Amino acid sequence: MNSSPKQKVIFYIDGFNFYFGLKSKKWKKYYWLDMVKFCESFLKPHQELVQVNYFSAIQKNNSKADRQDKFFVANKLNPKFKLHLGKYLQKNFTCKSCKSSFPLYEEKETDVRIAVEMIKDAVKNNCDISILISADSDLIPPIEFMRELKSSHKIWTYFPPKRFSYDLKNLTDRFVLLDRHQDRFEKSILNEKIKLESGYILEKPKHWK
Repeated sequence: MNSSPKQKVIFYIDGFNFYFGLKSKKWKKYYWLDMVKFCESFLKPHQELVQVNYFSAIQKNNSKADRQDKFFVANKLNPKFKLHLGKYLQKNFTCKSCKSSFPLYEEKETDVRIAVEMIKDAVKNNCDISILISADSDLIPPIEFMRELKSSHKIWTYFPPKRFSYDLKNLTDRFVLLDRHQDRFEKSILNEKIKLESGYILEKPKHWK
């Protein structure tokens, strides 16, 4: 007998929304996370992971960028992890009290890139279930469009710790509060030292310990 084909699942992770959800002392150690292993831990036997799409932008602060790069390198060792990079846009901010001006950087393009990938994968039948890890309500319009385009396609939302959106919850087929799954975070932490093919030892950033 031929078994039924497994449901294909693709994750779409809003990197900064996820990062800031882990910013408290309790969750900070989970910055150093194997994203593919973490996502796979939620799958049922009748499901298979196609890809983990991670959306972010390169930090302007050198030390933050270095820690971020280590995280990217460690995760890109798994071919199912795909990195999508946006950019930072510099804006000048003027303090009302002291009248001093200084630059601020605003992350751009992430929402658009997530929307494009989710819609593209649904149109191309690359997956049966799209799982969004974010609480950003700016993603509501593309999800509404996906509903009109392909009503049978399942869309789930996983909310990072300390992040939630009632609008996203009500729009998607299922929601998960990730702060109730600390055990899955714990089991998905990367090794503190990872040896690359080049022989270089990639170490977990001290700031994340």
